[in-house]
Amino acid sequence: QVQLVESGGGLVQAGGSLRLSCAASGRTTSYYAMGWFRQAPGKEREFVAAISWSGGTSYYADSVKGRFSISKDNAKNTVYLQMNSLKPEDTAVYYCAAKRSNYFITSSGQYDYWGQGTQVTVSS
Repeated sequence: QVQLVESGGGLVQAGGSLRLSCAASGRTTSYYAMGWFRQAPGKEREFVAAISWSGGTSYYADSVKGRFSISKDNAKNTVYLQMNSLKPEDTAVYYCAAKRSNYFITSSGQYDYWGQGTQVTVSS
């Protein structure tokens, strides 16, 4: 079993930055692909970013490309999401997810483990 705990969410003005963290426990996530998803009120959960187990390959949703950056520290069992140039439409609950895999994964249905989420609110 892998337990995931997100942190770093909060309220920020448009144009600002936040860094989300997702700490894993229970098992090492060195061989796990990790992803970030978000869900805004009244909307379905959507893919944000994903990274391979080694951290060497990443992939982003078009809506965040160039503004967000995902990274992984296997020594700390932690994955990060650096969010810059935030927009009000980035407001959502952000979730991290994990799955033992050699490749990054963009589909939420393929992940085995999920965190409880952290709220990000961007004011205009």
